[in-house]
Amino acid sequence: MGMLDGKIGLVTGGARGIGRAICEACVREGARIAVADLRESEAQETANSLGDAAMAITMDVTDASSIQNGVATVEEAWGGIDLLVNNAGIFNMASIDKITPEDYRHQYDVNVGGTIFAIQAVVPVMRKRGGGAIINFASQAGRRGEPNITIYCSTKAAIISVTQSLALELAGDNIRVNAIAPGVIDTPMWDIVDAQFSEYEGKPIGQKKREVGDAVPLGRMGDPADVADPCVFLASDTARYITAQTLNVDGGNWMS
Repeated sequence: MGMLDGKIGLVTGGARGIGRAICEACVREGARIAVADLRESEAQETANSLGDAAMAITMDVTDASSIQNGVATVEEAWGGIDLLVNNAGIFNMASIDKITPEDYRHQYDVNVGGTIFAIQAVVPVMRKRGGGAIINFASQAGRRGEPNITIYCSTKAAIISVTQSLALELAGDNIRVNAIAPGVIDTPMWDIVDAQFSEYEGKPIGQKKREVGDAVPLGRMGDPADVADPCVFLASDTARYITAQTLNVDGGNWMS
């Protein structure tokens, strides 16, 4: 018997990295999962690898109509949604003299707007089911400031606040809202991060990635599965009395 038997979920940014690991873990624990991603072919490949328990949905989280269409597709196919994981996100570095209005808007549109409007779309569906669980993705960067990452850090701090506010708003609907704040996780996104740090700090490609892994108290970068398993826990009925919380999954980098 799985922890998510009979649950129906939607994972944004589910095609690869942490998102894919979450999809795999949820299916392993008995859920059916919609793999929602802007990368249509990668979403389909991930869904195919999970068999009949998964479907691929092309979704642009910066487009409210795209989110609504995706949610409607899942509800029509499977009858509802019990779980939403807001994993889709982007990262970009810029010192204060290089921040542009376009980059500011794009990071907020994806990281914050994508979370808020995905929740807006699923809440009516969850209410029909008598409740549900929503898991948002913050970051250790939302717990503290970091140089040259002003916009990204602020979007992730916003996610922590959004999580708290909507958890209180939706508690009466039996909809729990929590967040996960990962530390440094070894995904394709970290190769992009490493390259940007290389530019800003003048380090060879790969050096920053090694340094941050060595600095983690547990002695290594995280694996996507290290994040997926806590996500399953928060999604499950085992966490039925947990809401409005942001769980650090970072090997001990941040204590709160």
